[in-house]
Amino acid sequence: MAQGTGSINSDYKDWEWSADAGERARLLQSPSVETVPKSGESQGNGLGATSALGAVFIVVNAALGAGLLNFPAAFSMAGGVASGIALQMCMLIFIIGGLVILAYCSQASNERTYQEVVWAVCGKVPGVLCEVAIAVYTFGTCIAFLIIIGDQEDKIIAALVTEPEEAGSSHWYTDRKFTISITAFLLILPLSIPKEIGFQKYASSLSVIGTWYVTAVIIIKYIWPDKELTPVEIPTSPSTWTAVFNAMPTICFGFQCHVSSVPVFNSMKQPEVKTWGVVVTAAMVIALFVYTGTGVCGFLTFGAGVEQDVLLSYPSNDIPVALARAFIILCVLTSYPILHFCGRAVLEGLWLRYTGVTVEEDVVRERRRRLLQTVSWFLLTLLLALFIPDIGKVISVIGGLAACFIFVFPGLCLIQAKLSEIQETRAISWWAQVSYGVFMVTLGAFIFGQTTANAIFVDLTA
Repeated sequence: MAQGTGSINSDYKDWEWSADAGERARLLQSPSVETVPKSGESQGNGLGATSALGAVFIVVNAALGAGLLNFPAAFSMAGGVASGIALQMCMLIFIIGGLVILAYCSQASNERTYQEVVWAVCGKVPGVLCEVAIAVYTFGTCIAFLIIIGDQEDKIIAALVTEPEEAGSSHWYTDRKFTISITAFLLILPLSIPKEIGFQKYASSLSVIGTWYVTAVIIIKYIWPDKELTPVEIPTSPSTWTAVFNAMPTICFGFQCHVSSVPVFNSMKQPEVKTWGVVVTAAMVIALFVYTGTGVCGFLTFGAGVEQDVLLSYPSNDIPVALARAFIILCVLTSYPILHFCGRAVLEGLWLRYTGVTVEEDVVRERRRRLLQTVSWFLLTLLLALFIPDIGKVISVIGGLAACFIFVFPGLCLIQAKLSEIQETRAISWWAQVSYGVFMVTLGAFIFGQTTANAIFVDLTA
């Protein structure tokens, strides 16, 4: 995409809110990325620290996560292996396109985070909607993480407790609500309070190891299955044509790395759009193999009877699977504070823009506000996780929001960026790119609306 000569909503005074406060709130910087000072001269001068290969690793790390546990169920909802893979391949084209668009708009606007690109390119209203969507998305993901902790702890406790079921009700200390609460209060809350989180790079490495190990276990269990693992039924086609769309939230949730992609792009030694296109293509192909391996093998192992969290389908006393559960718990324990940090940073930025308070005036009150935000966020996510035991219900909602980050906001940015170019005549490529942006916005809005409506309908009729 050729960079235009027009200025993209560069007049921050038109936003009415305090631009200075927004500039100081450097929000949602990727935890794994070393960034360079924001300036027009720094772009493309090799001041970043990340190589192209390193950027591939970071993007893969950002895409892979606990969402892979839901992929076998997504293949079941999609109607089998063929339709599941086809749906992934079709969506992957737009996923990669969205990542390239964000890099292009980041260069054009000289902004270094996702929401700042949307603010600069699209203006105030889409910028505010983007920040609210990020806050809601990270909030929902934190709920999903707590549910995952409960799911895995249930299985681990079931393997450790050898008392027969007819002996009576389980002990209070094995109750799911107690185990989630005690884990959250002892391990997650203390990690979420600090202003800065310096352990992210170590947590990222742990998350990569854990997700690859889980994938390996699921594939091996399919190739050499246990005798008691027999699929109930293996669908080969979707029950209805609309059933395929029910798998979209999981795919969007799994491949969503767009929010952290802009800082990764700007951290590269040579942040060029063409190079970035190669980086994200390689990263998404790697993620595709991981998700497909997990989805196909998990689905074929259990068929239509697969659980929303595939690890719940395996016996409690399976040692390799128990180790996978431990890995997932560790990944989630370290990922929750990072997601909370991102959500809290967005809320902080919205507050600073709204009030227009200077940094000097805000220093004293920042600690008190951070503690209040952290405790409120933590208690609300914990309470919802205790009463929403099904991770599929959470992913169906936040997966729709992920579609906004993948399709809607990049599409809006592309449309506005092309409209801002000063050109006497509109070339065919210009019209093609605008049309592509319109299609992305339409597709993203459809996925968001369909998945959200379906999630509400299922909850109301359950």
